[in-house]
Amino acid sequence: MQSDPIEPINAAPFVPMPSFDPRTVPVTAVDHQLPVVAASQLTALALRARFGTPPTWSPEVRREPRFADRVPAQAAVLVPIVMREVPTVLLTERTTHLSTHSGQVAFPGGRVDPEDINVAAAAMREAWEEVGLESRFIEVLGSLPTYTTGTSFIITPVVALVKPGFELTINPYEVADSFEVPLAFLMNPANHRRHTIVWRSADGESQRREWFSMPYQDGAHERFVWGATAGMLRNLYRFMIA
Repeated sequence: MQSDPIEPINAAPFVPMPSFDPRTVPVTAVDHQLPVVAASQLTALALRARFGTPPTWSPEVRREPRFADRVPAQAAVLVPIVMREVPTVLLTERTTHLSTHSGQVAFPGGRVDPEDINVAAAAMREAWEEVGLESRFIEVLGSLPTYTTGTSFIITPVVALVKPGFELTINPYEVADSFEVPLAFLMNPANHRRHTIVWRSADGESQRREWFSMPYQDGAHERFVWGATAGMLRNLYRFMIA
């Protein structure tokens, strides 16, 4: 399994974004009209078949507007589908002191290191380093097209089944919390909200950024899935519904 090559990020000039709380940005649309991925498609057998013989499809979100002046870097994340009676996706909440995407809901993942033999190896290594998820519980199914963040990370999402029975050990420097969200919730577009923020850059030009969010109420906690993580989940939805 090979990742897409690092490409120059020149689709748009670097335009700094103002600080904002994504939870306060108004919802512009919710995709109630789109079909739900059936529960029968979310079993281990069906997921193996889908990745084994993938459909013809196109990702909906490939690149965010560039809002950080960074050199592009190859990265990989693990999209861990835990095969419980009701399948879930394992997610993390990043600590607030990290230099990029601090405090956000994320997949386990990070930069691809030179010693990683491929992006799947990088994603599994990062999952072990961040949350202590052992590779013996992981069955890699395949990868989705790259997703380039506004911070210039070119991310390959590596989708995998995870056998229950694992015990997590969270790295407190990188991860504040871990939790699971039902896969069916994330594959229901009625839970996919669209947001838009518009601001003026230093030169007076109007700038615009759009993104998805998929807030999940986890007991007393609202897990605010948005941005790159929601964009990659939206692409997984498109892959599953194709």
